[in-house]
Amino acid sequence: MKLMPLGDKVVVKQLEAIETTKSGIVLAGNAKEKPQEAEIIAVGPGGVVDGKEIKMEVKVGQKVIYSKYSGTEVKLDGEEYIILKQSDILAIVED
Repeated sequence: MKLMPLGDKVVVKQLEAIETTKSGIVLAGNAKEKPQEAEIIAVGPGGVVDGKEIKMEVKVGQKVIYSKYSGTEVKLDGEEYIILKQSDILAIVED
């Protein structure tokens, strides 16, 4: 199965949480904070949303940082994804 977002929506896959601190301390499972960094899996077509023209500025494969409490978590074929609006993306991470 494949997720195809509509309008100004984006499907992202959350990147793994860091398991050790910079000083080498291993974090317990419940001490790890969910990262706000994700990779874009699919991008909607944009277009007119709520009467405003929306141009999609992100592409599949980019790494992004998104708002902490945004989006809807979905599970498909054993994988977890987050569907969020493009406006919930705060920044694109470049290497």
